[in-house]
Amino acid sequence: MAVSDDIDLSDALTVVMERVRPHIGEGKVADYIPELGRVDPKQFGFAVASVDGEVRSLGDADVRFSMQSMTKVFTLALVNQEGEDHIWGRVNREPSGSAFNSLYQLEFENGIPRNPLINPGAIVVTDELLGDTGDAFAALRALLRAETGNPELDADEVTARSELETGDRNRALAYLMAGFGNMRNPVPEVLDHYFRQCSITITATELARAGLLLARHGVRADGTRMIDRNAARRIMAIMLTCGTYDAAGDFAYRVGLPCKSGVGGGILAIVPGRYSIAAWGPGLDAKGNSVTGALALDTFTQVTSCSVF
Repeated sequence: MAVSDDIDLSDALTVVMERVRPHIGEGKVADYIPELGRVDPKQFGFAVASVDGEVRSLGDADVRFSMQSMTKVFTLALVNQEGEDHIWGRVNREPSGSAFNSLYQLEFENGIPRNPLINPGAIVVTDELLGDTGDAFAALRALLRAETGNPELDADEVTARSELETGDRNRALAYLMAGFGNMRNPVPEVLDHYFRQCSITITATELARAGLLLARHGVRADGTRMIDRNAARRIMAIMLTCGTYDAAGDFAYRVGLPCKSGVGGGILAIVPGRYSIAAWGPGLDAKGNSVTGALALDTFTQVTSCSVF
């Protein structure tokens, strides 16, 4: 990995803010989920946490926002505790090349989602986690509370209700997979956990801390190992190839780091062995990724020479 040994995070964050400031407010909030449509787009937060404990942040880094699809990384890590082959018979590991909620692709491929970071794949992961733990939402919440250091971290019930009321597409995906025999628990129960998971709120600072689980190659904040090094490496590989909807190639080109975005405007990026980086800007581009978040990460990697390439 190309990483400068003398990175000054304060200087790097100053450059990030200078570059991003003129663009704050650009993009379109995810108004197809009504509660997300009410978020003020003129906000931006950025945080970097290092594996040795340093945390630097700027802007609105302590404003809470909806995690949405970024939770998929952490639920995948939780099911990988059972072993690397535990989930892979039910979901593939390839970029989708289609919308994250495509019914056509799922039908064509016999109810096996392309990867665990698009909606049908994440629903399967939640189904698996529900079977493993009996409470998929509580398992994810407990992990995030421990890794962020915030014992009050929780779902926003208004957002969860908003997702439930507008989640017909996700119901269609889940029932289609059930029709192919790829759901093990009742669909309404799985989706209840899935919607609440997506509705967990977090700050950029907390997200950066949580992402250190991967930056430390599977070691938790308390020093215990959650998943082995190979499992962490492979989760990051899937983030690189599948983590930013249908723009993963562009992110690999511009940012050069494993990333996972969410339509709440957050993006988590990992510099393995060094940093966990969280960017948040509610305005999204046409692919569903934060406009300012992508620009901030692009700038940070240029300034610091952090890259997996």
